[in-house]
Amino acid sequence: MNHSSESICEERVFAKIYDSYATVLYNYLYYKCGNAGLAQDLCQDAFTKLWVNCSTVLLATAKGFVFKTAKNLMLNTFQHDKVKLKFSQQIHKSSDFEDPAFIYEVKELSEELNTAISGLPDKLRVVFLMSRIDKKTYKEIAETLEISKQGVEKRMYKALDILRKVSSRLK
Repeated sequence: MNHSSESICEERVFAKIYDSYATVLYNYLYYKCGNAGLAQDLCQDAFTKLWVNCSTVLLATAKGFVFKTAKNLMLNTFQHDKVKLKFSQQIHKSSDFEDPAFIYEVKELSEELNTAISGLPDKLRVVFLMSRIDKKTYKEIAETLEISKQGVEKRMYKALDILRKVSSRLK
């Protein structure tokens, strides 16, 4: 499998990679998230991304690619769940003394915001959530994602710009 002439885009090579790493990756994800269904979905998504990017990923880096991709997908999922939970908690706190029409409107806006955040490109969403939900500094985000601080700033600017445009349409 280490022959330089072999390409991940060849089905038999891809199948070997899948057979070699899928169980290990699934177990890693299951250990990290504790949810068998989610671990299976993330594993499949990581291998799907490998297949889609097969022409740009070197055979020697295929294992690292699927593991890093799966880890990022898992972090995205966790971040999205945190956002949903946070807004859900805010709605419940504020709804004790509010009228039903207001509660409905807040819930609808919350869902639209969650949808907008979910719709951000992966790179932008991760930076946005790490900053706004995890309260990480740009420097901490840059270290975690292994990008420059300026890269974090650009992604955050783009994310906020997209969300501003969405929020202006909601008014």
